[in-house]
Amino acid sequence: MAASESTAPNSLTARRVVQPSRSAMRAACALLGFALLGGACSERAVAAAATSATPAPSPGGLDGEACRTVRLSDIGWTDVTATTALFSELLRDMGYRPEVTVLSVPVTYASMKNKDIDVFLGNWMPSQEGDRKAYVADGSVDVLGANLTGAKYTLAVPAYAYEAGLKSFADIQRFAAPLKGSIYGIEPGNDGNRLILSMLKQNLFGLRDFKLVESSEQGMLAEVERAYREHAPIVFLAWDPHPMNMRFDLRYLSGGDSVFGPNYGGASVYTNTRAGYALQCPNIGRLLMNLRFTLTGENQMMASILDQHQPPEVAAAAWLKANPVAVSAWLDGVYTLDGRSALDALAGTRTVSGGWSFQQWVSTHKIPVGDTVAVMIDYVKRHGRLIFDGISTVIRGGVDGLTALLRAIPSPLLILGVAALSWLLQRSLALAAFVTAALLFIMNQGYWLPTLETLSLVIVAALVSTAIGVPLGIAAAHRPRLFAALRPVLDLMQTLPTFVYLIPTLVLFGLGVVPGLISTVIFALPAPIRLTQLGISSVPESLLEAGHAFGATPLQMLWKIELPSAAPTIVAGVTQCIMLSLSMVVIAALVGAGGLGVPVVRALNTVQVGMGFEAGFVIVLLAIILDRISRSGAGSSKP
Repeated sequence: MAASESTAPNSLTARRVVQPSRSAMRAACALLGFALLGGACSERAVAAAATSATPAPSPGGLDGEACRTVRLSDIGWTDVTATTALFSELLRDMGYRPEVTVLSVPVTYASMKNKDIDVFLGNWMPSQEGDRKAYVADGSVDVLGANLTGAKYTLAVPAYAYEAGLKSFADIQRFAAPLKGSIYGIEPGNDGNRLILSMLKQNLFGLRDFKLVESSEQGMLAEVERAYREHAPIVFLAWDPHPMNMRFDLRYLSGGDSVFGPNYGGASVYTNTRAGYALQCPNIGRLLMNLRFTLTGENQMMASILDQHQPPEVAAAAWLKANPVAVSAWLDGVYTLDGRSALDALAGTRTVSGGWSFQQWVSTHKIPVGDTVAVMIDYVKRHGRLIFDGISTVIRGGVDGLTALLRAIPSPLLILGVAALSWLLQRSLALAAFVTAALLFIMNQGYWLPTLETLSLVIVAALVSTAIGVPLGIAAAHRPRLFAALRPVLDLMQTLPTFVYLIPTLVLFGLGVVPGLISTVIFALPAPIRLTQLGISSVPESLLEAGHAFGATPLQMLWKIELPSAAPTIVAGVTQCIMLSLSMVVIAALVGAGGLGVPVVRALNTVQVGMGFEAGFVIVLLAIILDRISRSGAGSSKP
């Protein structure tokens, strides 16, 4: 701990801060049996810890009050979530206060270097060598040892695809057509994804024309489940331990040693801490050194989380109670924060009820909202397969077709066409010049193809939203009761977190542009409905009376009076719909829709400031172009 952090008095008592010598640090390291940085206690680790103020041990224990809060990183993989939950549950029982933050692997290491994260239990090696190497070399991260051995991490296929001849990396290219030229990975920026992208870029095994579909662990598994249901071939990133090995009959591909390493990406998982942490908080350090997980134990934990839908902390508490032998080994020589033997203290707390509390009583009588929705979605998925497959085909065909058309147009001709369109709509040479310069800049930065993918998604989403929203807005303006019924629904559509839309659409439609587009339409639809209703309702009464006086029919009133009068407001709604659709580009990237959201998410997960700024600036330029072209009014001289 830094001296400024350790000298702050506790609310009950101020603890003394000591400055241990290097010899004392070496002795503590040797006593606890630490193997920092893969060898003996390194001079660098000892020096780093010795130069930091360390809290004096509490009576009978090892750690001071400054060690109470333990900051952990969870990279979102279920196995890391499980082990982190187990460790956190033990810490709570020992009197510590764990704080778990979901971060990507690169952000985790950057945070440990900045001393914002203390412990990371998910260092998969050798696949994360590129992420870890620099931090170990500069002494900002310590490696305490392996907490799991015998793991695997490479590409896999369903057993039926393996039996059909897809048995190795070299066979993937032969199945390009049924695989639709796609390999499925997890979150953008993940180390496994980077290995796959490097393989494609180097044209290893002739896979240059393949694409990597990036989403998330559960997004990828949802697509695998769809492929199994349709008996379709699929190549995806897989690892063991994970319940996928029990849920699916899968086979790991051979021949990928040059990409993922030998023995099917044989891996060990290591415990990492920020520099000197195990010496500054030796009681926690001892617990970390004792932690040894097994493939069976992790699979049990992950099955509870994924298949039984238990919260990680609940699954962890149940597993610890059911496995006292493992817990005894982990707690050997470990104390609670107040200095008691952790093994003795926890033996009592796990058998004695914590007593009655109002909050606990309410939470144990939970209204099954989530379970009900899950059952409904599962029922719809089972019985509406043909309908959803048909919708997927239509939407995917529309978006992919428009993307293919935009790609087929020579880029200079497309740029000139968009510039000409902007001049025709707005009669502004300055706008046309700005559009040309912006599109050339996008091409110069290397984001031309992702921009076309995003543009296709935005255009189709805006067209669908407008086609649904404008008629609904007109009907709502003519029928106040309908609008009163629609208002809370529209409020819900705009306030519900957009990530929530992705969950059912991902389950029903799988990865790709379909869940991204449907979620985008749901988010953008309220704008044209509201503004169309406002525009029609705001038509001057004098115009309506004149139309009635001349005997106009309701249809004539709509087309000749109401729509022309409300046109500026309706166009504003369409423009807002386009902007809302574009704002969903990053969300759509999380379900494999591609486009400009992918480099943004990848830059976030890999802490690449340059890439993030480039992709963000390109999105801003595209937003300005679409806004200026679609807004009502002509003759503006400003871009």
